[in-house]
Amino acid sequence: MNRYPLWKNLFIGFVLLWGLVYTLPNFYDEVPAVQVSSAKHVFKLDPTAVSGQIETALKDAGIEHGDISVDAGGVRVRFSDDDIQRRAKDVIEQAFNPDPQDPSYVVALNMLSASPAWLSSIRAQPMYRGLDLRGGVHFLFQIDMAGAVTRQLESTAASLRVLLRDKKARYASVGREGQTVHLRFRESAQRETAKGVIQANNPELQLTERDDGANDYKLIVSLSLQAQQTIREFAIKQNISTLNNRVNALGVAEPVIQQQGADRIVVQLPGVQDVAKAKEILGRTATLELRMVDDTPGAQNSALAGNVPFGTELYTERGNVPILIKKQVELTGERLTDAQPGFDENHEPAVFLSFDPQGTRIFRDLTRENVGKRMAILLIEKGKGEVVTAPVIRTEIGGGRVQISGHMTTVEANDVALLLRAGSLAAPMEIIEERTVGPSLGKENIEKGFNSTLWGFVAIVVFMCLYYQIFGVVSSFALAANLLLLVALLSLLQATLTLPGIAAMALTLGMAIDSNVLINERIREELRNGSTPQAAITAGYERAWDTILDSNITTLIAGIALLIFGSGPVRGFAVVHCLGILTSMFSAILVSRMLVNFIYGNRRVKSLAIGQVWKPGNTTGSIVALESPDKH
Repeated sequence: MNRYPLWKNLFIGFVLLWGLVYTLPNFYDEVPAVQVSSAKHVFKLDPTAVSGQIETALKDAGIEHGDISVDAGGVRVRFSDDDIQRRAKDVIEQAFNPDPQDPSYVVALNMLSASPAWLSSIRAQPMYRGLDLRGGVHFLFQIDMAGAVTRQLESTAASLRVLLRDKKARYASVGREGQTVHLRFRESAQRETAKGVIQANNPELQLTERDDGANDYKLIVSLSLQAQQTIREFAIKQNISTLNNRVNALGVAEPVIQQQGADRIVVQLPGVQDVAKAKEILGRTATLELRMVDDTPGAQNSALAGNVPFGTELYTERGNVPILIKKQVELTGERLTDAQPGFDENHEPAVFLSFDPQGTRIFRDLTRENVGKRMAILLIEKGKGEVVTAPVIRTEIGGGRVQISGHMTTVEANDVALLLRAGSLAAPMEIIEERTVGPSLGKENIEKGFNSTLWGFVAIVVFMCLYYQIFGVVSSFALAANLLLLVALLSLLQATLTLPGIAAMALTLGMAIDSNVLINERIREELRNGSTPQAAITAGYERAWDTILDSNITTLIAGIALLIFGSGPVRGFAVVHCLGILTSMFSAILVSRMLVNFIYGNRRVKSLAIGQVWKPGNTTGSIVALESPDKH
């Protein structure tokens, strides 16, 4: 008799139940929502207080809302339609960010699944839909090319200090002034020595001598026009690469990141639900800067009184503690090679930074020369800095590994590490256009794609049931299980479904039923050869397995090639195609065999309802139903 052991039936049943549960969220619509999250690392969101403030602001404005939920991304409030959502966003924005130039919160439009909470609790989420089906987030970034040149000059000034120290060339001071770097010397001979060292190691720099009086010899360093053009081209490429890294960290499928004009970058994130998180990670132009704290007695009190000393800036540490920091940048994030979250010696969340060889050397010299002084580590965003921490330098630090800590949460440490690890921006950027993009081809594409898959499925089911009778019904159920498992896998992976993906689904249906056709025809062949029904079932499944495996492996190889060498929509097609092959093998062999076992495996049968076959010895060519006595 054809029977599966109990454990195998339970396993197949569990897999089908899992597929059903993780497919369910795709049957629920989405509801418009507004999400509020923190805009600054040093400012943490209090969910309870924010929820209360949102409710108060909406009540005062007479706007009805749905439930308010809290998660790692922030606080989200749901609404009944898009018009109310947009009105509510404006009200919440005014309530939380009275100063638009210095927002403390990110208030963004969002779309949330209407699936029940119990599905969300087990991470059962619907598939994302691409820009051609659902829309997504669109950003247009403007690159500050002047800022790119300025950053390069700051880096050049720091490099020249290290170079002159290493070559033992004496100098009075090095600093950036406008679009040039000024080196001061007390003697003409010192200037000549430094000039020779710089020309030998930095031929791209233009050097000009100037004397401003006795004992004040200057060497003015500027970038050539060719060097400035190279910096601008590098800024575009580096920023696109950085945005790619940040998008990858967000786990967005099939993003569009491309240059527009000479100094703009377009970013489209299809199917993104967490708009606030995308805006926070991509929109932030934070770069790392290390500066020294000005602990001169009375300097901070003078700054608080409104007289900020020359060459310093007044910042605020955590807890609104004022701190006076020198403007001179000692080290920047472009020397950073890695940033990883972790825990310090007190088991508190921290971020561990690693610098390249030149950054390691600069940091070692900086800590050696400033033992006992405070050093501030800042994140600079849109020209505004946040003091992450300002520790006291206890001893010289070599090895290029630095620790940032200071009452951070685990989530904050992860965000800081992600932001820095994704790559240093070669130039500051700001979002000049942000919108939620509607479907580029509209709802008509969704309906056509759905209908093509549905009617293709129905046509296959009708044909299989008519041609193979009960075995056709079994094959149709296996095909439905294949589609169920494929959708569940795509949902679990949070893949983005596009029109090419729908095409791959339709193709997968046709390829998946091919395995059952092979099995059914093999069973027919065994019956024609005189095998009993039970023996024919066993031999049909066993002998069709090799053919099914070979055909699916060759198809899978083609799909993997598309996945590796393709891009954009081609990769989306390949992902669905490859997953569909794997699920089809499971459903066509295991699921269909389990059903056949339930129907025929526990009883003696004289015939199989597998359609009509050519009976051995039939020379007239007529088609008759085959009945074979059971010899088991």
